[in-house]
Amino acid sequence: MSSTALSPRALLLALAVVMVWGSNFAIIGATLHSLPPLLFATLRFAAVVFPLIFFVRRPAVSWRILAGYGIAIGVGQFGLLFIAINGYIAAGLASLIVQSQVVFTIGMAMLISGERLKPLQYGALALALGGVAVIAGHTGGEVTIVGIALVLGAAFGWSLGNMAQRAAGKVDMLGFITWSSLFAVPPLAGLALWFEGWPAIETALQATTPAIWVAVAWQAVGNTLFGYGAWGWLLARYPATSVAPTSLLVPVFGMASTALFLGEPLPPWKLLAAALIIGGLALNLLATRQPAMRKL
Repeated sequence: MSSTALSPRALLLALAVVMVWGSNFAIIGATLHSLPPLLFATLRFAAVVFPLIFFVRRPAVSWRILAGYGIAIGVGQFGLLFIAINGYIAAGLASLIVQSQVVFTIGMAMLISGERLKPLQYGALALALGGVAVIAGHTGGEVTIVGIALVLGAAFGWSLGNMAQRAAGKVDMLGFITWSSLFAVPPLAGLALWFEGWPAIETALQATTPAIWVAVAWQAVGNTLFGYGAWGWLLARYPATSVAPTSLLVPVFGMASTALFLGEPLPPWKLLAAALIIGGLALNLLATRQPAMRKL
């Protein structure tokens, strides 16, 4: 890593990634009007795997890590997230709450390493929990307690995936995402058959339009392969402390896109919740940068 600051080209790439990740929540919300959530998740990861798996070499990591990441991200994160957005919580709010994966990731890292929270991280945790509490205080309509619980479960799944990726070390992200997704498809397909049933799946597949298949392809190519691939490329060339702050814009793009394309309102309490959660994430990033800043 020759530089700590993102070059203009790298900054544009990082902004493109977070814009794709954030605006994807509007696409998810719109597509769930036509596809059952677990079927949608199954198609998403199947489109990541096939046919790319025949052309991308398996990374030099254990099958256990690949399976753990695939199940955590496929079933844990996106399976629960799609179910939540399918009538239990507004997509824009889901884009905000799922960022609590940072809290779960920190907690698991502390359990493994024995580290303690830094003073600023206590404040970060308080702000993030305050934001979730504001959302929980406005249940009914766009928000349900079940929806909040499902998105928090999705955030926990994301954090488990983070730990699996951390255990994998520096690997080719395209190969890692492709081969790990192989382990997401069977459990998602099984759960779709069990909970949604073959008649509903068959009806949904027969009613699909080109726009639906474009949305599925975008989930695989834009959100997963481009998003995670470009993010991995950036992290391999710049310090995480330079790249990570741009991820704070994911819920901003998420809430803005769902308001614009899905008509989700943005009352003051939503903006307050967003400010608290994003503020907590920013404070946590500041806390993690402290050691590096002291060395300068």
